[in-house]
Amino acid sequence: MPATAMSPKKRFPVTLSLLRRIASPKKALAGTAVAAATVGTLLAAAPAHAASEASQAQATAKKMISNSAQYNCFAKIVDHESDWNINATNASSGAYGLVQALPGTKMASAGSDWKTNAATQIKWGVDYMKDRYGSPCGAWDFWQANNWY
Repeated sequence: MPATAMSPKKRFPVTLSLLRRIASPKKALAGTAVAAATVGTLLAAAPAHAASEASQAQATAKKMISNSAQYNCFAKIVDHESDWNINATNASSGAYGLVQALPGTKMASAGSDWKTNAATQIKWGVDYMKDRYGSPCGAWDFWQANNWY
C-alpha cells in the first residue's frame, strides 16, 4: 500500500493528549505527581484495611470458639494457611479462604455467603477440623507433622 493511502493515525500512533503533555511539561509533571500521590495513598490504605479485616475475622473466631486452647490451634492454622485473609486463594490448587478449603465451594454447606463472610468460613473450618481430626488442636498437630491439614 502506498504511504499516501495510510491514515495519519496508523503512521503516527501518538495521541493528542501525549503531544499536549510533551508541549506542556509542567502539566505532565503535575499529573505525574498527582498520580504518584494517589497510588501512594492507595498502597498505604490497603494494609490498614487488610489488617482491620483480619482483626475482625480473629475477633469473630474468638467468639465462635470459646475454648481458648482450641482457638489458639485454629488461629495457628489460619495464620499459616491464609494470614486471616478471607479472600486468600492458592494459585496452584485453588484452595480458598481462611482455612483454604479445597475446593472453596465446600464452604457453601455452612452458608451461601462463604466467599465473603469470615463467620461462615470459620464455622465450616471448625466443623471440618472436628470431623477430620477431632478438634482444631488435632488439626494443628497434624499440620505441624505434615505442613498441611
